[in-house]
Amino acid sequence: MIERYTRKDMGALFETEHRLRIWLEVEKAATRALMEKGVVDPEAARLFLDSSPEIRVRRMEEIERETRHDVIAFLTMISEQIPAPARSILHFGMTSQDLVDTAQSLFLLEAIDLLQRGMDRFSGILREQALRHRGTLTVGRSHGVHGEPIVFGVKFLSWYSEFGRHKERLRHARETMRVGKMSGAMGTAVHIDPATEEMILFSLGLKPEEMATQVVARDRHAELLSTLALIGASLERIAVEIRHLQRTEVREVEEPFAPGQKGSSAMPHKRNPVGAENITGLARLLRSYAQAAYEDVALWHERDISHSSVERVVLPDSCILLDYMLHRMGDILKDLIVYPEQMQRNLDLTGGLVYSQAVLLALVRTGLPRETAYRIVQDAAMRTWKGEGHLRDTLRTHPDLPENADPRLWESAFSPEPFMKNIDALYERVLGPEAGA
Repeated sequence: MIERYTRKDMGALFETEHRLRIWLEVEKAATRALMEKGVVDPEAARLFLDSSPEIRVRRMEEIERETRHDVIAFLTMISEQIPAPARSILHFGMTSQDLVDTAQSLFLLEAIDLLQRGMDRFSGILREQALRHRGTLTVGRSHGVHGEPIVFGVKFLSWYSEFGRHKERLRHARETMRVGKMSGAMGTAVHIDPATEEMILFSLGLKPEEMATQVVARDRHAELLSTLALIGASLERIAVEIRHLQRTEVREVEEPFAPGQKGSSAMPHKRNPVGAENITGLARLLRSYAQAAYEDVALWHERDISHSSVERVVLPDSCILLDYMLHRMGDILKDLIVYPEQMQRNLDLTGGLVYSQAVLLALVRTGLPRETAYRIVQDAAMRTWKGEGHLRDTLRTHPDLPENADPRLWESAFSPEPFMKNIDALYERVLGPEAGA
């Protein structure tokens, strides 16, 4: 594996200078292998390999304005800086896509590595919050309606599990993208044979596209962008949850609100979930980029260039956006403001309705048929919905309740404690044995 020029910032990976530097490395890797195979003049090859041409972006752009071809402009810019004999072996037997696709895979691998580090940080924050709120009770909702009590930490536990799957997907996408090609025009390997192609690519840490046309197959790029879009969709899932929980009527959590931050130009009281809304919007962009990558799979015959303009936008944008989204959502969750007292008030809001299933099962255990018990509890619950009292009271006065029914049999059902009894097992399942107790 050659030592490449790298920078920490995701955006820098897609800057012109970095891209051209990797192009130069690919050209030198090809020349080195061709020299060792005896295909090119060794003296000319050594002159090129020992040279250190500068990446002169402005000069290349000047040449490209005339040639209308970026690879030719790059090769001309490099040729101007190397000894004359070396110019004859530069780009020997290669076509433009040999250079472009191989180099593109290299800096996409660098981008994926940065994303993997961002994913590790994000997963760590999810794990930390899951453990922190292991004993925090809140109300679970389905269809936006109160269901049963849950532990607030299991929301983070669910997200942590989901991002574990995303890590595996990203690892797979990285391996899918770890390919290049040096099989020349039409992919026929006429001027660079398959063994030499493997030698070149292995030296770069890549493997050859199994059967290239003139390009690396674009289903690979579509898989990568699909993976990034799916990660974005999961970030949106978290963002939507925060947005709902921050509503004034709910107010169980709140995004961190910095000193001096303003929520509205007109209403000074506003504290809006703008970060989560930002993540929601960017997730839409990621999905649109994945769709564009699907459109790039079907190229004409052995190649066309319709994918090129698309990839110049969607590849850097997708990587940069997801990198930003992981860090922004991570910061929101790390400093998330949680209101356990409000969670308790919301649990009590519906007068015991969140315990309706527990009450139902308690009645069934007295010997009532399930259908009868369900009807009784539902009737009592509908009265509670209408404001006629706590479920405990509307149930006690239900006309169909057996006269000999002892209220103590279901009184214990109005308690959150049973909803905590298997939490340790769930934590152990997701986080491992050390988190089980």
